[in-house]
Amino acid sequence: MSQATEFLTLLANAPAVLVRVQAHRGSVPRESDAWMAVFDQSCLGTVGGGQLEWQAMAQARVLLGDPSSAPVLMRYPLGPSMGQCCGGEVHLRYERVSAVDVPALRQQFDAVRARWPWLVLFGGGHVGAALVRLLASLPVQVQWIDSREGIFPLQLPDNVVSDLSEPVQLAVPSMPARALVLIMSFSHAQDLDVVAACLSRQRQNADLSWIGLIGSQSKWATFRNRLAQRGFTEAEMTRVQCPIGLHGIRGKQPEVIAVSVAAQVLQVLASGGKSADPLEMES
Repeated sequence: MSQATEFLTLLANAPAVLVRVQAHRGSVPRESDAWMAVFDQSCLGTVGGGQLEWQAMAQARVLLGDPSSAPVLMRYPLGPSMGQCCGGEVHLRYERVSAVDVPALRQQFDAVRARWPWLVLFGGGHVGAALVRLLASLPVQVQWIDSREGIFPLQLPDNVVSDLSEPVQLAVPSMPARALVLIMSFSHAQDLDVVAACLSRQRQNADLSWIGLIGSQSKWATFRNRLAQRGFTEAEMTRVQCPIGLHGIRGKQPEVIAVSVAAQVLQVLASGGKSADPLEMES
């Protein structure tokens, strides 16, 4: 369950004050759209921590005690007077909400999620499952694809959709435009077919942001030869990152690999489709 879903579930039974970062300037701890829900005895989410958050919680509880309170916008300079060294300023919007606001808030959260980038993950094995658990808390939408019945958990995170595709590469043409693609199926033959389908789509549309393939240098050398036999050029094959993961993160446990790959995904998103320092993973 995402924090947004948890918040709306709790809100159905008790009022809260929703605190959102509406604007900011300079160095600040959180970006716009960051939020915190303050209930009578608990809080969910964060607008940055530290003294800013303590003051925000105190202000929220004042408004929580007044059912007639209107939304309030307050400015917080993050300087010495607050004991924070960021130096910027944050504008927080406070809004008292209750069960009647759940439908509208759900639409707002869905609209924010719709702006998140897409990551398409091929492979429902141990590494794929560990990666999905980690991506559940990150601002990405995930399309999780496998060819095997019964491979996906019954309960998926709110930002994840699962798809069965047999053969698996038939899912490639319908992937969202500008998606990042991660390929880690149970079969090297499937991996090769998915990579080839992605390169064909790139040749035709050039609309995939990044293609990552789990494996070692030796696996990629073999794949390059086989892709060349299928007619792909060296220039086209440079679009594939293999190995994947960040250099220096050691270990072959699925969770360790997932952390390394998720960090690389964030790096790719921040840099507009480029990454460096791959971690060699035998596969």
